Amino acid sequence: VSSQLGTVMDLFTTSLALAGLVAPDDRVIDGLDLRPTLFNNTLTDRAVFYYRGNQMMALRVGLYKAHYWTWSNSLEEFKKGINFCPGQEVAGVTTHTQEEHTMQPLIFHLGRDPGEKYPISVLSEEYQAALRLISSVLEQHQKTLVPGQPQLNMCDLAVM
Repeated sequence: VSSQLGTVMDLFTTSLALAGLVAPDDRVIDGLDLRPTLFNNTLTDRAVFYYRGNQMMALRVGLYKAHYWTWSNSLEEFKKGINFCPGQEVAGVTTHTQEEHTMQPLIFHLGRDPGEKYPISVLSEEYQAALRLISSVLEQHQKTLVPGQPQLNMCDLAVM
């Protein structure tokens, strides 16, 4: 068991490394090679950015996760019986309209609240410290980000 944070993108990079292959160098590969974690229980400190299309929805840094936009599914879908978060409703998070929190993100401590049900109070020192940490990571990310072409066109009914 490891507390290493990983993403689906890491599977590609790690699989290549396990097979003794080198990742392509003609494009940016976002995944990390997690062999050090798998074989030596070495942890890699890294942030994870959650995007929906070109919009960054959330950012995880260590045990903190900040939500800049929240939305579960449309009211039309919900009325048809589609509920992406059954029994997991959280005020201001599981909404049927896209809600913006860019000026004051919702921040959760995933060690205490892995279900992301209880945002840290914006009035607390913990929130302010976490916001400073997360904001510095976000600022660096935005400076170096090279936007790519979205792989899924949400207007194309074939991918809906």
